[in-house]
Amino acid sequence: MSLTPKLLSATLIATLALLTTSCADKFPVAEYQKLGDKYNVVIERDIRGVPHVIGDRDVDAAFGFAYAQAEDNWELVYDTIDFYRGTAAKSKGPDSAITDFLVKWLGIWDDIDAHYDTELSPEIRAYIEAYADGLNYYAAINPERALAELPVTGKDIIAGYMFRHILFYGFDGVLKEVMSSERRQPISTANGVTYDDLPIGSNAMAISPANSTDGATRLAINSHQPATGPVAWYEAHIQSGEGLNAMGGLFPGSATIGVGFNENIAWGATVNKPDLVDVYVLDIDPEDPLRYRMDGEWHDLEATELEIKVKLFGFLPWTATELGLRSAHGPVLQTDHGTYAIRYAGMGKMRQVEQWLAMNKAQNLEQWRDALRIHSFASFNFVYADRDSNIMFVHNSLTPVRVGGYDWTQYLPGDDSSLIWQDYMPFDKLPQVINPESGWIHSANQSPFFITAEGSNPKISDYRLEDGFPTRMTNRAVRGLEMFAELSPISEQEFSQIKHDKKYSPNSRAVKFLQGAIDLPLTETGKESYLDAQAVIRDWDLSTDIENRGAAMSTCVIGAEWLAEQKGEPTPDVADAFYHCADRLMAATGRVDPLWGDVNRHVRGDINLPVGGGPDTLRAIYALGMEEDGYQTNIAGDGLYYFVSWDGEGVQKIRGVHQFGAATLDAESPHYGDQTEDYVAEILHDPLFDSELRKDKITRRYKPGE
Repeated sequence: MSLTPKLLSATLIATLALLTTSCADKFPVAEYQKLGDKYNVVIERDIRGVPHVIGDRDVDAAFGFAYAQAEDNWELVYDTIDFYRGTAAKSKGPDSAITDFLVKWLGIWDDIDAHYDTELSPEIRAYIEAYADGLNYYAAINPERALAELPVTGKDIIAGYMFRHILFYGFDGVLKEVMSSERRQPISTANGVTYDDLPIGSNAMAISPANSTDGATRLAINSHQPATGPVAWYEAHIQSGEGLNAMGGLFPGSATIGVGFNENIAWGATVNKPDLVDVYVLDIDPEDPLRYRMDGEWHDLEATELEIKVKLFGFLPWTATELGLRSAHGPVLQTDHGTYAIRYAGMGKMRQVEQWLAMNKAQNLEQWRDALRIHSFASFNFVYADRDSNIMFVHNSLTPVRVGGYDWTQYLPGDDSSLIWQDYMPFDKLPQVINPESGWIHSANQSPFFITAEGSNPKISDYRLEDGFPTRMTNRAVRGLEMFAELSPISEQEFSQIKHDKKYSPNSRAVKFLQGAIDLPLTETGKESYLDAQAVIRDWDLSTDIENRGAAMSTCVIGAEWLAEQKGEPTPDVADAFYHCADRLMAATGRVDPLWGDVNRHVRGDINLPVGGGPDTLRAIYALGMEEDGYQTNIAGDGLYYFVSWDGEGVQKIRGVHQFGAATLDAESPHYGDQTEDYVAEILHDPLFDSELRKDKITRRYKPGE
C-alpha cells in the first residue's frame, strides 16, 4: 500500500489528534482546577507589579509563589521543565537532543527516583509538591497555554535544581573539552562563566560598623546574570505564618529565593569556579570495548540504552537510542581519542531546595551557617550581613578530598581506584572569614584568599594544590579592593560609589593587555584610523561613563583578552584584537572614538537608553551587537541588585532596582520596562518588603485563580 498525498495528510492529522488527546488524558484539568481550594494564600501586587505572596503555612506560600511566577513567566517555567526531564527534543526538535542525552547520561532521574522519598524529609517534599501544585493549577485554569507533558511534579522541581547547578561551575566546559577533536591539557581549569559567548560575573560586598562612618552594617547584593531568559533575575517576596519571610531574586521555576534578605539577615552570591570535575582515562580491553582495567582486574562498564524522543519536521515523533556508560568513577564518554570517565562535585546531591529554604528562614549567623552546613551546593561564594552587625564570606564548594601526588588539573589514570574520591571537605574547613578585622568584604569572582584587607583574608597556606581553589583575579576584584583600602571607613554614599564604579584598575590584567595595543608599531600600516585608534587608547582615562570617548575602542580590545581568559583559552594576539576593534567601530559608527553612551545601550521594547559601565567593571555591562545598528545592547551583568543595611539601632533599610521590571514576558504590561530608566540612572527604590510601607502601594490583592 502506498501513501498518496491526500492519505498522508489524513494520516498526519489523525496522528496529531491522537497525540493531543494523549496529552490531555495525562493532565486531568478538572481535577487540578480544584487545587485552589486546598491552599490558603493571597498575592499582593505592588505599584511595580512585584508579587508579595503571603500564605498561612509554608506549603500555602509555596503554592502561591509558583502561581505568581507562572503569571509572569509561564513560557520560561514551562519550557525548562522539559529540559530538566530530558524530554525537550520531543517537543522542541533535534537541537535539544544533546541536552536530553546529558540529563539521562548523568543519571539525574535515576538518583531522584531512587532517593526522592528517603533523601528529602516529608516537610520538604510537601513544600516542593505544593510549589508544583501552583504550576499545575495555573495550567488547569489556563488550558490554552498548557500544551506539553503535564502535570509538573515535585521531582521535576528537584531535577531543575540539580541540573542547573552543575552548569554554574563550568561542568559543560569540561565536557566540551573532552569531546573536542584532540586531547588537550589541562582538562579542568577554574576560569569564568559565559553567556552568548560573553563573560559574566557577580559582585557582593559588605561592611560592618568597624568600617562604616555611621555605625551601620551594609551589604550590596549584585549577582550578574543575563538580562532576559530562564536565568535572568525575577523579583518576588514569599511569606508564611511558619517563619518564612524572604524577598529577593530567583530564576523562574525556583521554589525559593536565591539572593536576598529577610528582616534580620541578607546574603549575596557570586559564582566561583574551583576545580570540581575530574577526568579519568580508562584502559579499555582491546577485545571488548565495554571492559576497563582497574587495580589489575577487568571490570564491566555499566551500559544502559538511553531513549531520546525527537520531534522531526515540526510534527513527526521519532526515537533515537544512545548507549549510556558508567564506570566506578562516574559517567563515561567514548571519543575518537579515548574513553573517559567523569567524576564531578554534587553527583546525586538533591537537597538544594532544603538548603535554600533554610537560608531563607535563618534569622541569625548561626542559623545561617547551619543552613550552609547542609552542604548541597557544589559552588557559589556567599557574602552575608545581619542586624547583629555580623558580616561573613565563604568560598562555598563541594571540594573533593583528593589524594596527593597527582596534578588534578590533568587527565588522570583510570586504573587506580585510590583516585576515585568519595568525600568532600567539610563546610567549616572551607575558605571563609567572619567579622574580619578590616571591617569589609569584597567578592567579585576572584581568589578566595584576596577578598578583604591583608591580614584578614583566609590563608592560602592552609590548603593544598589538590583542593583546586581558584587563584584568578578580576578587574572588579582588583578595583574594589583598591577602593575599599582608599576610602575606608566607608559612608553610605561611598558604598554606593564603589558598587557603581565604572573604571578599570591600572593594576588589572585588562589594562596590562591593553598596553600591548598602545605599544604596537603602526607606522607601516598606512591606515590613519589605526593611528587615531591607538591615540584614543593611549589617552583613555580607564572609565566607562557615557560621555567617555575612549571606552568603545579600549573595552573592545580588553574584551578579547577577558573572554579568552574566561574560557580558559590562550591569551589572544593583541594586534589582531586592536585591528578588529578599530575596523568594527569605523564600520559601525564612522569613527574610533564615539561617545560610550551612543554605543553602549540599554534596550527594552521601545526604550533605548545610554548606559554607563562595561565588561568587568563594578558597574558590569556586557553587550552584543553594533555591526547592524551602530550600537551594542546590554544583555548581561548588572540586573536586579540591592543595598541592604541596618543602622546602629538595628533599623533596616533596603533599596533596589531591576534591569527592566516585574513583567518578564508581557510587553503590553506597564511593568515590562517601568524600571528601565531608573536602572540606567542608578536610582534605587524601596522594594516594599515591609508590610506597613507596602499597604498603601498595593494595586491588586487576590487569591490564585481570581
